[in-house]
Amino acid sequence: MSVEYSMDEIRDLIENRQYTNLRQALSEWNEADIAAVFEKLSTEQQIKLFRILPKTMAADVFAYLDIDTQQTIITSLTDREAANIINNLMADDATDLMEEMPAGVVKRLLANANSETRRDINHLLRYPEDSAGSIMTVEFVDLKVNLTVKEAIERIRRVGVDKETINICYVLDSERHLIGTVALRYLLLRNETDVIGDFMNDNIISVNTLTDQEEVAMQFSKYDFTAMPVVDNENRLVGIITIDDVVDIMREEATEDIEKMAAIVPTDKPYMRTGVFETYKKRIPWLLLLMISATVTGGIITRYESALSAYVVLTAFIPMLMDTGGNAGGQASVTIIRGLSLNEIMFSDMPKVIWKEIRVAMLCGITLAATNFIKLMIIDHVTLLVAGVVCFTLIVELFFAKLVGCTLPMFAEKLGFDPAVMASPFITTIVDALSLMIYFLLATHMLGL
Repeated sequence: MSVEYSMDEIRDLIENRQYTNLRQALSEWNEADIAAVFEKLSTEQQIKLFRILPKTMAADVFAYLDIDTQQTIITSLTDREAANIINNLMADDATDLMEEMPAGVVKRLLANANSETRRDINHLLRYPEDSAGSIMTVEFVDLKVNLTVKEAIERIRRVGVDKETINICYVLDSERHLIGTVALRYLLLRNETDVIGDFMNDNIISVNTLTDQEEVAMQFSKYDFTAMPVVDNENRLVGIITIDDVVDIMREEATEDIEKMAAIVPTDKPYMRTGVFETYKKRIPWLLLLMISATVTGGIITRYESALSAYVVLTAFIPMLMDTGGNAGGQASVTIIRGLSLNEIMFSDMPKVIWKEIRVAMLCGITLAATNFIKLMIIDHVTLLVAGVVCFTLIVELFFAKLVGCTLPMFAEKLGFDPAVMASPFITTIVDALSLMIYFLLATHMLGL
């Protein structure tokens, strides 16, 4: 039965050097739960705790730690201890660590790693960042097409202990071309004398080493895979990607899109690991651009200054009209961007998208205008003409806001840009200017200014 300790108790055990009790308790914990403990300890306590972990689980716990903690621990270990960790990590996890470490530390780690680990890491490091090749693992079970079921199971027992997964095995020909797959459960259900090539699945879904990781995630979602083979340009199997890596990809891509939609230059680091000046550099470019573009709004107000002086009451409704238009454009853009990212919407669908958004805009505009008209007449006590200007502006601006919000992301993707860039802040700035133009044009015509 496992012993549960609170964080205060764990800290006390470390400080009082009650290592035997703590080691015995942790040996029965899940590796991910142990890794969560490290996040709440000081650097010195992290190092002490890692050193008392059973050797059989140290590498597994290490793989769950965040990159800062990994760097702290790996640099505190002796060359032999560090090499033991690197050698027992999955190749893709070891490669991720190497990509974040200083060059001097990487050189030391690779020098002490065994030749097989060193070869696998160097192999993965040569692929472009965010490609399938950079996130795959080379620990998979491959089978020859002419093996019998008995021979295949014997091979899995012999090599499977160090592999990422044995649920799916990959069938190769003599030149390592991927020609089929076979699930472990089918092997267990077949006769021992059956030959792999006779019942393997030859309808193979794979990705290329240079396929973008976002496309890889989409393939996993489409086919509900737990692992996917990665092949080179000659269809030779070089690695596999497993679902745990895809979950990380989806989180990274979602974070990147959210940052772009908030007008922030994307960063790979978590918020608490990003310095003040670095955060400033990520935010200031878009703030400058949006500020400069917003001067257009000021120019429009200046141009119609005489109309505002004649009907000062018009000024009171500018914030409401700009906010409503910006919000409407933002709603449309976020919906379209999400549809584009999931391949639910294509550029060829633009006419259908526009027609749908026009109808939505009309319904929303009429509803908002009717509600606002009641407020203007009963609460604000404006004239009928002023109320008409404001309400008609709402209907027209929602039409253009939805139109801009749904088309700009689609044009951006067509031109090769990330559609997330065309999200709320950028579209809001454009719609604000349009809203003011519509407002003042209607005011000058309807009020005879």
